[in-house]
Amino acid sequence: MGLRRWVAGAAALILAVEAVGIVLLNIFLSMVVDDQQMSMGGLEPRSMSLSAVVAGALFGGYLLLCAGVLVRTAVRDRGPVGLLRIVLISAAVVHGLLGAATVGLVGWAAFLFMMVVLGLIVWSLVSYSVEEAAEQESSPAGTAGPPPGAAASPSGRTGPEPSAP
Repeated sequence: MGLRRWVAGAAALILAVEAVGIVLLNIFLSMVVDDQQMSMGGLEPRSMSLSAVVAGALFGGYLLLCAGVLVRTAVRDRGPVGLLRIVLISAAVVHGLLGAATVGLVGWAAFLFMMVVLGLIVWSLVSYSVEEAAEQESSPAGTAGPPPGAAASPSGRTGPEPSAP
């Protein structure tokens, strides 16, 4: 099993643990708001606590989706393409921004964790090239060759023929 599969699997595991942690943290924050009857800007405490739980569930679901994409990547040993690749890129951006915010608010340990997760996601994205993934998706049974309908030119190249001026 290649190193890139291990990295994608480790990133998926860490993202799944992080998703559970985010959901539990938001549930805890919801309980604190409920117990202390906090309100902000005239909002009801119940709506604030419900919002915290919903936000935690949505963010946890997003992280689980990213973990699922990485598991799929590790099992198939093919990089994600299209929308799934964009989801992983957005997760990398989110972890970069959260890392920048946590260094001042939480400390260097949280920053280090966010940077490790960011590094694993980026490593998983970079180790699988887009061209390799697109080629494997388009060719039947993983065999490399010209795409269907591509004619070979007299020079042996595949692709569209240049047009005359």
